[in-house]
Amino acid sequence: MRKIKANFFISLDGVVEAPDRWHFPYFDDEMGAAVSAGFATTDAMLMGRVLYDEWAAYWPEHADEPFGDVINGMQKYVVSNSLRTAEWQNSEVVSGDVVAQLTEIKRRDGGDISMSGSATTVRWLLREGLLDELNLLVHPIAIGDGLARLFPPDEPSIPLELLSGQTFKSGVLNLSYAPAKR
Repeated sequence: MRKIKANFFISLDGVVEAPDRWHFPYFDDEMGAAVSAGFATTDAMLMGRVLYDEWAAYWPEHADEPFGDVINGMQKYVVSNSLRTAEWQNSEVVSGDVVAQLTEIKRRDGGDISMSGSATTVRWLLREGLLDELNLLVHPIAIGDGLARLFPPDEPSIPLELLSGQTFKSGVLNLSYAPAKR
């Protein structure tokens, strides 16, 4: 069975929004290798509507950039009850009974289904028992107020189990979690 794996650049205070503003000073060969290794088993992306809109507006026009040809050619599943059609190549809207549809997609032959961003969707997947792995590259920086956090204070508890951990020379922690067995 395929796995759904979420991947985040995250600050010490849990911020996942706008990593382009704080992430790049920490990006090095170690992090690049970790990102590449995590992506090596992936043949599809899962995203929420907001991320889909952002990426669909950007990547088709930037196919010549690193990652551009990969993401444009890859299968994309978009969780949305408001989007009716997905115009970006190889995109499929997942709506209605999303749990049943994603369960069926996970049963299909293929590699892992990765996510990058879509914090709201990740929290929902965890609550529904559909997320198999949560991979965090925790950056040694506190961003402060005003930006989206992976787990905001009003969310219910979600027990997780550490699968692996590594510290990079930059101080970034590479952590991998799975939902705790209950």
